[in-house]
Amino acid sequence: MTHPKAWKPTKEQLLAANNKTIPDLIAPNLKVLFCGINPGLYSGATGHHFARPGNRFWPALHAGGFTPHVVSPFGEQELLEYGCGITNFVQRTTATAAELGDHEFSDAVDRLKRKVLKYKPKCLAILGIGSFRVGFNQPKAKMGRQEMMIGATHVWVLPNPSGLNAHHTPASLGKLFRELKEAVDAL
Repeated sequence: MTHPKAWKPTKEQLLAANNKTIPDLIAPNLKVLFCGINPGLYSGATGHHFARPGNRFWPALHAGGFTPHVVSPFGEQELLEYGCGITNFVQRTTATAAELGDHEFSDAVDRLKRKVLKYKPKCLAILGIGSFRVGFNQPKAKMGRQEMMIGATHVWVLPNPSGLNAHHTPASLGKLFRELKEAVDAL
C-alpha cells in the first residue's frame, strides 16, 4: 500500500492548527474504535491521528497484535483493513489536553454514543482514564473492560499513549493493548 509522505509541520503550521478538527477514521462494524482524548497540534497540522513523533499509539497497536507492522500515521487508512478505527473524545486540537475543560468531555459523550450506535464497533477503547472518568461521570473507573456498554458495544479504557504520559512504558502499553485484542477476539 502506498502512503502519503510523512512531513514535519513548521512552527507557523503548528500554531495555525489550534482548534482544528481531524476527520474520524471509521467504518461500520469495526472490531475496535479507538477514542483519543483530542488531537494535538501536530495532528491538526498534518491531518493525521497520533501524528507527533514519539506518540506510542502506533507501536502499542502493533505490540498488541492489532497490526502486522507499525503503521505510520500517514498510512492510517490501513487500520480499516485490520478492523480498527479512530475518533476523539473532544474534536478540537490543542497543544495539550490540559487546555480542555471538564465540560468539553461531558458535552462530548452524547456525540460519542451516537457515533458508536451508528457504526456498531465490537468495542470502544477510550485512550485516557481521566477523560473517561470525567466524560462518563465514572470517577472510580479503572483501566480495562468497563461494566457499561453502549448498545451492543463493549467499553474499554486504556492509557493515553502520548509520550507525555510517563506512567506507562511502551512494554506496559503493548501488554494492555494485547489484553484488549484477546478480549475482542473472544467476543
